Amino acid sequence: MSPPLPAGIDAAVAAALAEDVGSGDLTAQLVPAGVRARARTITREAGVVCGAAWVEAVFRQLDPAIRLSWHVADGEAVRPGQLLFEAEGPARGLLTGERTALNFLQMLSGTASATQRYVEAIDGTGCQILDTRKTLPGLRLAQKYAVRCGGGRNHRIGLFDGILVKENHIAAAGSIGAAVAAARRLSPGVPVEVEVESLAELDEAFAADADLALLDEFSLDDLAVAVGRNRARARPLGLEASGGIDLGTIRAVAATGVDFISVGAITKHVRALDLSMRLTLGA
Repeated sequence: MSPPLPAGIDAAVAAALAEDVGSGDLTAQLVPAGVRARARTITREAGVVCGAAWVEAVFRQLDPAIRLSWHVADGEAVRPGQLLFEAEGPARGLLTGERTALNFLQMLSGTASATQRYVEAIDGTGCQILDTRKTLPGLRLAQKYAVRCGGGRNHRIGLFDGILVKENHIAAAGSIGAAVAAARRLSPGVPVEVEVESLAELDEAFAADADLALLDEFSLDDLAVAVGRNRARARPLGLEASGGIDLGTIRAVAATGVDFISVGAITKHVRALDLSMRLTLGA
């Protein structure tokens, strides 16, 4: 079952169509008005599909007469050559919407597919994959939805729904303890996470009673020590590992016992899923 859809889909699609179509699709005018067509979209590679609602919005905004029939659902694993959806209606609308629709579908499917690879790499460890704020501008909610479709979990959505105290915040506040105390005072009830770069700083986060600690660039040995110290506490923190972790190293990191691993690459280094749409005129 796919997760709940985010807000803002229609607005994102309208912006994408505006930048592509502008004052009108000059090439689509080569096809006589009233000609109908049928389109079939397949994937050329395996992955996780994501983005049906964005595709629907593209064609709905261009021409409500276009009808789509889906053969897969968001979050579903697909194989090379598999049919994703069919569309039928006025040819001009199908031609105009093809690239925008596929841009959304291939990008979000790429994000979901990358997330699933990381999730599968740590299967059975009890650790969870988190995303970050390293998203494509204007498409954060869409990409974070894709992360959930791939089996990952969202970190904070933005700067407004969680506090992550980093090096510069600590320097400005004077100490980890002062930064956490100020966060509690100014934003009561909001979870407070502290980025730490050493075991000594982790002890400061413990003393400040933060909710979570982000262990930045820790070695495997130090991660294991951090987990041991945390489990000995009456109120353990959530421990998140981050920094330079890839598919080759992530299972070893998860095996240390950390609760979460954040991976910016799943949204920042997006490689689109290879898709193809083919139209048949006069259908």
